[in-house]
Amino acid sequence: MNEITRTGWNVLDEGRAMLRAAVAGVPADGWQRPTPCTEWTVAQVLQHAALDQGAWAAVISGTQPSGENPFAPTGELGAEPLAYTEAALAASAPAWAAVSSDGGPVPTPLPSGPMPPADAAAAAALDAAIHAWDIAMATGQGSPLTPDLARALTPVAKSIVEPLRQYGVYAAAVTPPDGADDAAALLGYLGRSPAWTA
Repeated sequence: MNEITRTGWNVLDEGRAMLRAAVAGVPADGWQRPTPCTEWTVAQVLQHAALDQGAWAAVISGTQPSGENPFAPTGELGAEPLAYTEAALAASAPAWAAVSSDGGPVPTPLPSGPMPPADAAAAAALDAAIHAWDIAMATGQGSPLTPDLARALTPVAKSIVEPLRQYGVYAAAVTPPDGADDAAALLGYLGRSPAWTA
């Protein structure tokens, strides 16, 4: 991953690297394909994910967000998709680099409000990672979500997702199959079938 996009938070860097890799793996004809986010194409999921990272950075740094609504993505990126992704990640990294792991609660764009720094980083990582999964699965790349990352993200998911379901941010939980690993369990909790295909 380009050094400029590093945040200083390993879990967040991993989620953001997953997003970048998923975007890099989309074939030229893949941007209009359907995704697990049933209302959105691959391009719209990317735009939503990039705008979410910008919203996190704006709230943390006390600056103005872009003005684009992450929940009404047009899919018109205005740039080549990988360049669009890298620009969004680079622009949002400095806000995270300024957050101290032993500092006080960090403001968030979530209804739950401020969170401890490590939890906030994990919540932003969850957003990047799950949309990386959406993009990868929609374009035949297979699941990039590892059980290790899923284990790291599950506690914050359990703390933030329930209130977000009422806004349609996450669908109702899906029961994973017996013997599911941590990645499949997290996907199910987030309303995604681990075996989803376009």
